[in-house]
Amino acid sequence: MIDAYRILSEPATARLTRLRSRFIARLEPVETLEEVEAALERIAREHHDASHVCTAYRLMTPNGPVGYSNDAGEPSGSAGAPILQALEGARIFNVLATVVRHFGGKKLGVGGLIRAYADVTTAALETARIVVHHRTVRLAVRFPPEASSAVMGLIHRHAARVEAVSYARDGQVTLALPPSDLERFTAELVEASGARAHLEELP
Repeated sequence: MIDAYRILSEPATARLTRLRSRFIARLEPVETLEEVEAALERIAREHHDASHVCTAYRLMTPNGPVGYSNDAGEPSGSAGAPILQALEGARIFNVLATVVRHFGGKKLGVGGLIRAYADVTTAALETARIVVHHRTVRLAVRFPPEASSAVMGLIHRHAARVEAVSYARDGQVTLALPPSDLERFTAELVEASGARAHLEELP
C-alpha cells in the first residue's frame, strides 16, 4: 500500500525543435479518468492543426497505479511509450502529459522520434513544481466511555491525525490514518477495547 507519492502542483511546459519539427510538451495535474478525457478533448480542440498530439498519463487509483500511452499516429512505440517512461522515471502520478508535434518536413526516424518525445517531456518535468502527496484513510471510531482511555491511547500511538472528538452516550473520534497502517490499527483496536469499539471507514 502506497502512503505517499509525487504529484504536480501546477502545469508545466517545454518546447523543442528537431529537424524543423516543433514539439510542445505540457504536463497537467489530473486525478480521474474523467479529468483525463476532458483535458484530451480540450487539447484536441486547441491543437486541431497539429500533425500529432501524443499522450501518456499516470494515475494513482484506489486499486493502485494506472499508466497509459498513445502514439496518435506516430510509429508504434515511438511517442507515447517514451513520454510514459519519462513520467515513470520521475516517479510522478496523477499527471497527464501531452506532446504536440508540428511536422517540419523532414522525417526523424523512429529513433529520432523516441529521443525527441522523451527529451521534451523530460524538459517539462525539469521545470515542473513537484510535491509529495500523502494518502490517508478517514475513519470514525465509536466506543463506550469505559474504553475511552484505551482507545485514545491507541490512536496516539499510531501515525493518526485526529479531526474531531465528541462524547455523548458513547465516545466518537474522527481520524485520518495512512492506508498501510489500517490493518494493524484495526486489529489493535479490537484488542485494546475488548472488541467494544466500532470502526467505520468514511468517504
